[in-house]
Amino acid sequence: MRTVLFRLIGVLEIAGGFYGVAAMLHRLLPFGAHDSLIALLGLALYGFVLAAGIQLVAGSEQGVRMSRWAQLLQLPLIALPVFSYGLHCGAFVNVFATLQSTPRLGIDWHLGSQGFLLAIAGPSVSRIGINLLALLSWLVLRLR
Repeated sequence: MRTVLFRLIGVLEIAGGFYGVAAMLHRLLPFGAHDSLIALLGLALYGFVLAAGIQLVAGSEQGVRMSRWAQLLQLPLIALPVFSYGLHCGAFVNVFATLQSTPRLGIDWHLGSQGFLLAIAGPSVSRIGINLLALLSWLVLRLR
């Protein structure tokens, strides 16, 4: 069962990492654009996740360690007026709370996608949450 779960996590990392690398390369093509630094950082993150997934599917112990870090990078969802961060590779199940006069809980999910957000600004309606799929994957990778 452990092997099947590890391979499933690895496949999601490979697919999301590859899709993310392609998206970041597309963002980098107009060299000199204002978001080139963010695209380079995204390229490095997605490259790391892609490498972690390949190592994990190969059964490497290094792949397990790298995948733990890759899942931790995907865990937080922060969207505040002063700072925003979010990363997902392959799939996500986000549980979040909107921070406004009447806070509310929400859930959002998607399979077969990638997303990276890093900004020194954010939305008018703030929200903070976690990626439950990344948390579950991190816990599975802790299995021995």
